Amino acid sequence: MRKPSPAASIVAGSIALGVAAAATAVFVRRRRRRVVRTEDVAPHSLLREPNIEPEPVDVRTEDGTRLNVLAYGDADAPVLVFCHGWTCNAAYWTPQINAFAENYRVVVYDQRGHGDSEAGTRPLGADVLADDLQAVLDAAVRPGTKAVLAGHSMGGMSIIAWAEKYPENVDRMVAGVLLASTGTDRLVADSAIVPLPQRFPRVPVPVASRLMGMTVPLAPSPVTTRALRYVALSPGASTAEVAFCERIVLGCPPRTRGGWGRALSALDIREGLQNLTVPTTVLVGSADRLTPPVHARRLAEELECAGNLERLVVLDGIGHMSSVEAIDRFDEEVAHLVERAGVPVG
Repeated sequence: MRKPSPAASIVAGSIALGVAAAATAVFVRRRRRRVVRTEDVAPHSLLREPNIEPEPVDVRTEDGTRLNVLAYGDADAPVLVFCHGWTCNAAYWTPQINAFAENYRVVVYDQRGHGDSEAGTRPLGADVLADDLQAVLDAAVRPGTKAVLAGHSMGGMSIIAWAEKYPENVDRMVAGVLLASTGTDRLVADSAIVPLPQRFPRVPVPVASRLMGMTVPLAPSPVTTRALRYVALSPGASTAEVAFCERIVLGCPPRTRGGWGRALSALDIREGLQNLTVPTTVLVGSADRLTPPVHARRLAEELECAGNLERLVVLDGIGHMSSVEAIDRFDEEVAHLVERAGVPVG
């Protein structure tokens, strides 16, 4: 079997969260103005390690797969459930754990195959995302109460897929939803990872899907750091924000990254939006290359037609990792949904 070329390795490093081509990245760097925050910007205080010990929650799915689920805060407090994205893990929600765990029951989990969750044997796809989230909700939401859900990227897709498969549980278990930096379909076709000039054809979907499914191991390096900033954050992201995301992304097993990458490239869960019959906010960064604002606008239009759109929030200059690059603004939207649900922020 041929050993992956250096170019392929660079591509894999460039897409721990998306698809890219090394030559195109060079082309883009020549065209765009480089805006990077200075090294001496203090990291956001909420990026620190949580000082609250989590309570492990025993969750096994119907197929016997063990999910790593952690709960922070008072067991009797209102519940907030956070669903992370592709190649991340529960630690991605560190800023939100720090912001909300003092007054709320903050529940985070590793998506199947990520972090400390088992991969299981089921073919990966929308049904798995839906069933795993339902298993988490069954364990985390007390009878007669409701949670506020927030999902980033694949985590947002998990919520939409769950609503599509379990419409009867939406009003029963959930009071509000935040869909951040996510989409329902055309994830490859509408990606802005490779912004070719108009005279060039778009990167073919089958080619991009194969790139998303690559299992080349990733290792820390200046190339990987630059690629991650380009793909998943914005030119203005701080060094601390990039480092925080890099530690998480590089910890994702290559087989998990590739398996879910292939599954996401073919995802179509648009019908699930009709079932989100609770106040639902859509949030996106204007500089998001992985799920550009065109996705958020489509989501907002569908939700508006169904009468369930709370509001569409576009964060100027923010990249795909919106809950890390714009912690305070992201948390404001979570707090707004909590208040909308009738549970005031403490």
